[in-house]
Amino acid sequence: MTNTVFVLNGPNLNLLGTREPEIYGTETLADIETMLHEQAGPLGLEISFHQTNHEGQLVDWLHEANRQDAKAVLLNAAAYTHTSIALLDAIKAIAVPVIEVHLSDPSTREEFRHVSYVGMAAADCVQGLGPRSYAVALDKAAAL
Repeated sequence: MTNTVFVLNGPNLNLLGTREPEIYGTETLADIETMLHEQAGPLGLEISFHQTNHEGQLVDWLHEANRQDAKAVLLNAAAYTHTSIALLDAIKAIAVPVIEVHLSDPSTREEFRHVSYVGMAAADCVQGLGPRSYAVALDKAAAL
């Protein structure tokens, strides 16, 4: 196992900081990436950080994390959390533990956000803490 943690971000997260700041805050995805790189060093971890608006790319990165024997995957699948059986199957197919991450708490939002296909296979979930959700998830990954 390597000390690499893949951090995978799904659709529209490239718009963080400007998209619905009342829900997602004003920090950008680049701010979160910087925070995680700073946190990872003292934990002895390396970060492989990615964002895509395409479901299949997330599946490919999950497979890549498995091929590279990554320590863990932090996955904020965004809207695909609630729609993607492909991501569920990919998570079930790999040996790398996946920690589901959400900036907001989907259970307090619209009804359609209450179902998480990612959560059906993820090892853990951190949600509702804003950007700190990623930091808490990275601590959980370090403890694996």
